Amino acid sequence: MASVSAAHCAGDIQSALDVYGLGDRAAPLSSRPGALRRATDVAVSMLLLVVLSPLMLFTAVLVKLTSRGPVLFKQTRAGQDMRPFTMFKFRTMRVGAEEDRAFLMHLNEKAGPIFKIAADPRLTRVGRFLRRSSIDELPQLFNVLLGDMTLVGPRPLWLPEARQAAGPARLRCSVKPGLTCLWQISGRSELSYEEWVLLDLFYIQHRSVALDLMIFLQTVPAVLSARGAY
Repeated sequence: MASVSAAHCAGDIQSALDVYGLGDRAAPLSSRPGALRRATDVAVSMLLLVVLSPLMLFTAVLVKLTSRGPVLFKQTRAGQDMRPFTMFKFRTMRVGAEEDRAFLMHLNEKAGPIFKIAADPRLTRVGRFLRRSSIDELPQLFNVLLGDMTLVGPRPLWLPEARQAAGPARLRCSVKPGLTCLWQISGRSELSYEEWVLLDLFYIQHRSVALDLMIFLQTVPAVLSARGAY
């Protein structure tokens, strides 16, 4: 990961392209998920859904009893090659929160085409805990099972944000989005937009079974630390 650190120090996506061997390419990379990756996605997501079903059921009841609205939050995200798909999460915000985004843009704490507020006023009390613990992400195991996502890969971008990405940042949608990634285990929202993009580019260029396994195993301690989770 020494090359990642060097790229971070540069702090510039374009100048870091050579580190990842991507040159001046701006078009999506062609990438076919292998049979082994898909088989692993299906087997592991099914196993996790069975093991975590009591926690997911308890969370669903808690969300329903503590705030008005549906249990699940559904949002259109950018899949591989920018194909839209519906991503599932446990709802963490009050009803109508999406419509209030424009009124809260002045509170956005991140540069680039992303929207993050550490103390987001739209979060419910239960929702704040679900975000910190990453329990809200568990329904995405169904997305993995359906084939819209994979276990390890760049996090799925909100479709309007993905469309705003420029230059090499667009390469992040050249592969299937994942449940966890290098960004997830490296500080999440504590990182800048440029650092997030560089980590995704590094993963795309160097992805392998060994790298996927390392990221997957480090996801549990990263989630438990709640670093950058909001």
